[in-house]
Amino acid sequence: MPAKTSTARKRTAARRKKPVSRARIGKGMTVPRDVPILARLGMRVALVAAKQMDDHKSVVMSRKDAAILRLTHEGCPTCHGNGQVFTKGKDGSFTGSKHCPAKPTKQKASRMKVAMAARFSPDKRTGLVGWTCPCGKKEKPKFRDAREATKALRAHEKQKHGGKSVGGAWYGQAAAVEAKPVTQGSPVAKVDETSSMTDEEWEAQNTPLGQKAAETRGVCFCCGGKGALYSARNSEHTTTVCPICTGTGKHRADQPVT
Repeated sequence: MPAKTSTARKRTAARRKKPVSRARIGKGMTVPRDVPILARLGMRVALVAAKQMDDHKSVVMSRKDAAILRLTHEGCPTCHGNGQVFTKGKDGSFTGSKHCPAKPTKQKASRMKVAMAARFSPDKRTGLVGWTCPCGKKEKPKFRDAREATKALRAHEKQKHGGKSVGGAWYGQAAAVEAKPVTQGSPVAKVDETSSMTDEEWEAQNTPLGQKAAETRGVCFCCGGKGALYSARNSEHTTTVCPICTGTGKHRADQPVT
């Protein structure tokens, strides 16, 4: 009698699971009233701390996603290193964002660089979306896209305005385009013949800063980061390249003090 042969059992290929939204710690929990007052106070403090920790973790994850896009699109001429392109309407208002259509300049990003850029970089909010309300409430850019910012704005309107829309707006923080330094062949001073400002309004464009404030922001103290100085005399408006930063608007460690 021939021996029985066992056929190999077919196994289905492993499929990548979709990301599941993580439940917030303490969501739906209430403080019971049949416990001592000190216990109730401690439970309330614990629930508030859990909510703040969860919100902070969500913000850090959004910053990491934006940092990955910035690192992989570094030097991209399409998005200027932003990783995504902010769209605007005909009136110039912010309408949303979309992924950069260009191919990434880098395929990988170091985990350490992503963590540092998400927590300590001055550009940690670049690529994120925030919202403002006419009542004065404002959220800094911390949402990954306009959809998440809309949810937060609707929650604010429900809590403060009874669910009525009061005309909130969204805004995105894009990467600053690096200013080109002035070369020897470039003009140092330029007269603007199309300006309709008064001499006082023209000179009011100068925004000098203190040494400490300029160093903190990383901009030139003389021009306030604009790279130019504005002067006016007898309705003749002149724009002069800042001699301290040579038109870049950036802070220099060896910049002279005036």
